[in-house]
Amino acid sequence: MAVRGRIYRVAGPLVVAEGMTGVQMYEVVRVGEEGLIGEVTRIRGDTAYIQVYESTSGLRPGEPVEGTGAPLSVDLGPGLIGSIYDGVQRPLPLIASLIAKTNPARSVFVERGVSVPSIPRDKKWHFIPSDNVKPGDKVGPGDIIGVVEETPIIKHKVMIPPGMSGTVKWMTSEGDYTIVDPVAEVDVGGGDVRQVFLYHRWPVRQPRPYTQKLEPTEPLITGVRIVDLLFPMAKGGTGMIPGAFGTGKTVTLHNLAQWSSANVIIYIGCGERGNEMTEVLDKFPTYKDPWTGRPLMERSILVANTSNMPVAAREASIYVGITMGEYYRDMGYDVLLVADSTSRWAEALREMAGRLEEMPAEEGYPSYLASRLAEFYERAGRVVTYGSPQRMGSVTVVGAVSPPGGDFTEPVTTHTRRFTKVFWALDAALAYSRHYPAINWISSYSAYAETVAAWWHKNVNPHWFEYRQDIINILTRENELREIVRLVGTEGLSEEDKLTLETARLIKEGLLKQNAFDPIDTFTVVQKQFALMKMFVEFHRSASAAVKRNVPVSKIKDSLGRLYSYMMRARFTVPNDKYEEIEKTTQEIVNIINNIGGGQA
Repeated sequence: MAVRGRIYRVAGPLVVAEGMTGVQMYEVVRVGEEGLIGEVTRIRGDTAYIQVYESTSGLRPGEPVEGTGAPLSVDLGPGLIGSIYDGVQRPLPLIASLIAKTNPARSVFVERGVSVPSIPRDKKWHFIPSDNVKPGDKVGPGDIIGVVEETPIIKHKVMIPPGMSGTVKWMTSEGDYTIVDPVAEVDVGGGDVRQVFLYHRWPVRQPRPYTQKLEPTEPLITGVRIVDLLFPMAKGGTGMIPGAFGTGKTVTLHNLAQWSSANVIIYIGCGERGNEMTEVLDKFPTYKDPWTGRPLMERSILVANTSNMPVAAREASIYVGITMGEYYRDMGYDVLLVADSTSRWAEALREMAGRLEEMPAEEGYPSYLASRLAEFYERAGRVVTYGSPQRMGSVTVVGAVSPPGGDFTEPVTTHTRRFTKVFWALDAALAYSRHYPAINWISSYSAYAETVAAWWHKNVNPHWFEYRQDIINILTRENELREIVRLVGTEGLSEEDKLTLETARLIKEGLLKQNAFDPIDTFTVVQKQFALMKMFVEFHRSASAAVKRNVPVSKIKDSLGRLYSYMMRARFTVPNDKYEEIEKTTQEIVNIINNIGGGQA
């Protein structure tokens, strides 16, 4: 029997209700006459403290509060891909069309109390049952009983839901079904027969189960050179992009979402400005997937929770997103979830904690900020899933962090850094000098470089790790020389140090810079990435040998002529499918340098 109480107090997104005996923690409740969605976050006696995911303006004491008996859950089934949701998985386009029918002038607003199914109940999907599952067979959680073509890119695997196991009593034949039409019946024992549908529901705060967690060993190719070559992300890994306002966090996340080698993309706009989310919603449907040539939305899910939406929904949005990610992971897909930004999510935690009159910790954030961040990032990973046939899937999580004033010592940045293994630090000085992506190569790092080296060795070139280390050493040494140059100028440097400065300049201009709006430069295949990296390393090695033969750096530059400028322009003049040209030019550069001064010593 549903719990029924009454509103006692309203404080912004927090509603206090009395007479709620029997209500559970994190139970979803309907608040007020309009049935606003809320979630119980604290219970004291028969009093429940509820964070409401819709605007509470107009609520008054005495209005009813009714429990649903279930935690905050999401629908998981065909129809998720290509959808645009708010923070609690309400489909925004359907809400807009519904409101437009009754009040066209208000169609751009999300009206309170609107209830629309997350996945259409009337749309039919073509279900093809599995040849490996027949009546009388034993099935368990995660077993695939059939397939639905959700999009031309994604084959949606219909699985036995977690917690269900038994004997198949009945299986439907191939045909068209809605998500509420049963496709199988399972006898779970004790005379209990349960129906299996194309979808099921799952609580967002509960991680979906898996058999085994694996070490991330395959890189998530992003097409961004500084990421793939120097600070790689692994499938199933965790990363963060901290940066001050204007350093390019959103554009970097757009590039990751647009170009990465993941099968499914989940983009969460968590408390970001409306104009930024509008750009995502406008542009994503027009993008082409570089791996298949199909529209990008055929493998994407967007969660739009802007800064002018109810603040409590931000707190739920990242859990909604990662639960959908785990669902596609369980099918055997590689999922990339990007959250922009977790700082806004943490601000929602801080506001709700203040409303609950909890004792504040650092900078007013609640004391459980670190544990909540840990719970979120720990749901990433590469796993062996439950069910038959055996399969592996991954969820990669990248969160943007917006520290006020670019202060990386503030709590959200420092705690997030503890739980992530890739740190792409955006530098305001680089951004203001028009160097994009503005990832600082000195302060950034990746803990996956060694784990993904075997993949590069096998699929691209055995020298990737060696060349990567050379590039980092050159950039590190150049950073050390900057202070000397400021004091005494370049004239006081040795020829070897002058060469280091020149090579670092070439690397920054011809390798690390990348124009997100250039048709060639915006995305670089791994073969071209390695060819560019090899060109600069081999130039430095051969030029170092020439310097040891007393050849000045200025003579090396003059001898190369047009090839010197070629090194800086190859990134946007050589197409991805012509990377062999870079390899031939590299050999030409090495030969010219080796022949300066009468040949190799």
